[in-house]
Amino acid sequence: MNQKKFLVITLILVAFAATSSALAQNSSAAKKDAAKSSTADDASQPKPGDFIELLRKDVRSQKKQIIAENMDLSEAEAVKFWPVYDQYAAELSRIYDTKLALLNDYAENYSSMTGEQAENYIRKRAEVEQSIMQLRLKYIPAFRKVLSGRETALFYQLDWRLGLAIDVELVQVPLINP
Repeated sequence: MNQKKFLVITLILVAFAATSSALAQNSSAAKKDAAKSSTADDASQPKPGDFIELLRKDVRSQKKQIIAENMDLSEAEAVKFWPVYDQYAAELSRIYDTKLALLNDYAENYSSMTGEQAENYIRKRAEVEQSIMQLRLKYIPAFRKVLSGRETALFYQLDWRLGLAIDVELVQVPLINP
């Protein structure tokens, strides 16, 4: 594996996520301003969910590309690996949807959260993180059936690093004041 190549691609993914996050924030502010000053038909305006869906698809595509470039699978291995990966990625995506919803709710309400609400956020956040780890553990045997032990370890190392890069962007929300 070419570590410099992996690092460059990971940094590009993080930069893309940061740019997309900034664009989403600017888009949200622009939509609020437009809603105040315009009575145009809402159907012609892009919806926040549309932007988030495009971002998710692009991140999934980039993540898959990074894994493909670093796994160096033979054609026979790829035929077996990618269906397992796609199933894993679909399940992981559902967990990340929950994580995004939780972070969005926090970002909208952190300044007015009660102590009980803040504790509830922490518990739900821990449940999401636990779900991600349980999913990874669940898929070890499936990946192991189609990859060697070392290839499976490499896949998980890539997956963890990419997950951390994504998390860096997802946690760019303000800290709660005590």
